[in-house]
Amino acid sequence: MEFGSGGDDFGGGDHRDSADPHRRKKRYHRHTAHQIQRLEGAFKDCPHPDEKTRMQLSRELGLAPRQIKFWFQNRRTQMKAQYERADNSALRAENDKIMCENITIREALKNVICPSCGGPPVSEDPYLEEQRLRMENIQLKEKLDRVSSVATKYIGRPISQLPPMQPFHVSSLDLSMSSYGGHGMVGPSLDLDLDLLPGSSTGALQKFLFPTMSISDMDKSLMADIAGNAMDELIRLLQTNDPLWMKSDDGREVLILENYERIFPRPNTHMKNPNIRNEASRDSGVVIMNGLALVDMFMDTSKWMELFPTIVSRAVTLEVISSGMQGSQIGTLQLMHEELQVLSPLVPTREICFLRFCQQIEQGSWAIVDVSYDLPNQENQFASSCKARRLPSGCLIQDMSNGYSKVTWVENWEIEDRATIHRLYRDIIHSGLAFGAERWLSTLQRICERFACLIPSPEGKRSMMKLAQRMISNFCASINPSNGERWTTLSGSNEFEVRAALHKSTDPGQPNAVVLSAATTIWLPVSAQNVFNFFRDERTRPQWDVLSNQNPVQEVAHISNGAHPGNCISVLQTLNTNQNMLILQESCIDSSGSLVVYCPVDLQSINIAMSGADPSPIALWPSGFTISPDVRQQGQLHAGGIDRGASTSSNTSNGGCSSGSLVTIAFQILVSSLPSAKMSQESVTTVTNLISNTVSQIKAALNCTAF
Repeated sequence: MEFGSGGDDFGGGDHRDSADPHRRKKRYHRHTAHQIQRLEGAFKDCPHPDEKTRMQLSRELGLAPRQIKFWFQNRRTQMKAQYERADNSALRAENDKIMCENITIREALKNVICPSCGGPPVSEDPYLEEQRLRMENIQLKEKLDRVSSVATKYIGRPISQLPPMQPFHVSSLDLSMSSYGGHGMVGPSLDLDLDLLPGSSTGALQKFLFPTMSISDMDKSLMADIAGNAMDELIRLLQTNDPLWMKSDDGREVLILENYERIFPRPNTHMKNPNIRNEASRDSGVVIMNGLALVDMFMDTSKWMELFPTIVSRAVTLEVISSGMQGSQIGTLQLMHEELQVLSPLVPTREICFLRFCQQIEQGSWAIVDVSYDLPNQENQFASSCKARRLPSGCLIQDMSNGYSKVTWVENWEIEDRATIHRLYRDIIHSGLAFGAERWLSTLQRICERFACLIPSPEGKRSMMKLAQRMISNFCASINPSNGERWTTLSGSNEFEVRAALHKSTDPGQPNAVVLSAATTIWLPVSAQNVFNFFRDERTRPQWDVLSNQNPVQEVAHISNGAHPGNCISVLQTLNTNQNMLILQESCIDSSGSLVVYCPVDLQSINIAMSGADPSPIALWPSGFTISPDVRQQGQLHAGGIDRGASTSSNTSNGGCSSGSLVTIAFQILVSSLPSAKMSQESVTTVTNLISNTVSQIKAALNCTAF
């Protein structure tokens, strides 16, 4: 971070002193009272001024633009320090409050009357009682400090900034947001117990931190043995073809289970649960990123989530069992937890604890293996409708020329479905496509291609791409704000059902707010490619987008971030309406599916991002669509109840049933900043009508209203 406005930058300095460092001194500029007053006023209006504002202040105050820039940087640093001091004061006050409560309890104990005899109760020695209370107070203080640290790390703000946790009943949440064109509806109150999560995860503090977990040296030795054996197995799976792998009818590499179990026998195989099934696949391809960079990103939890926002809904490193050699990731062994998702509320997430181990195979070649590791009480912590266990899985990364890498990926799962899989996704899940190697690799290739577009590029383009990337991550997290069981079904029919969840916004750039996520998945007798083209085309947008209110839409900015023309970022303007409100949209597509995500953003925020300034303070609540090809056959579609009486010829005219698509429609609506909330009947009706109307408009525009 740059600080100060030294004389070398603005005063010029004496060139005769340059040869003698002892004589050379920096000169500092002292601002006048008028300049400080004007700068403070500008800081209150906008702590992150763009270049245009800085130039205006420069001309007005007679200061160099660089001085203006440094003054704002120093002022933001000063404000941050003040906030930290305030947080420390709040923690001390909380500690004093606990001490007072202990003293009050101790005094109350002196006046307790025995209910049997009416006399004073028999108590412990006063000195021992005082020492016990002192120890209890110390423990409470340590717990408070630990919770505060956790809140800062995982919630994004200190505990002093968290709202009070007392229950608060809301009789009605007004979802009639003008930007959505909704209208409030009066109806009888219906309280739905939607879990208001403390963050974008399900009980993030409890599940991710495992405060009671203690790893002994013996446990670490056991983990190292498990990881080493898993690495040996993975390398054989990566490098061996026959008799382990074969080509399926659709050209995918799938594991020959009988041969695998014979080569890698496991204990109690003859007593295997008949309800457990296996998913195993392998795929390979070229990625636009060098091998070492990929290894570093795979071993860093936050970067891992950036690589796979559509698959990894949340991840955390619980413990580093062993560190890499000589500052590298080679030899690093980590205990991790993650939750994997399909972008639909109909598919439960897979939540696992696992070991990740990195090893260099040879010069320019690295292998990273993941294998499930059972923690105490893990069965209760990760209760879900899907019990997943990851057998040795991972990838081989081999450096190529020109910064490219060849990646060979293996996914190997044991799955026990504890509930019936929704008919729309049954074949996709059972075939292994949903969490298979092909989906991981195609996502990696697309994201790395997107990263390559950042280097080199102007600051404005980089800032816009970072803003769009945060929008995509936010949207993907909203599809499964917790595990699949946390959704509440608002309405259901033979065609689709709307599910909703409330969650707390914890993005560092977002205000402290409660957000309603609502989603549904529908089947369309149109190919996934055609549906993707329909959503990303601004000419057809008025046919489905309630934000446009049927007004024409014009693209005013376009940023390509991949070879496919569908991989791009757009800034759209709705004509004949408020010109200060724009729509930021990113569309992306690969062999596993596609996304079209959008969010209303004001003109000033877009200008800030395009100027190259930090886009993180810009608030985003994106909505959008996920599209995936349907792998089911025509007969299965009719048998599954999808056919609504339409003829086969009409299906074929839209691409055929075998080329149908699964489309998830998801909206996010800012509700309030209250710490807890419930939804009323009118709120339910509003959000249900919003999605129902969108579905109807989409089907009408695609000429498939009979489905």
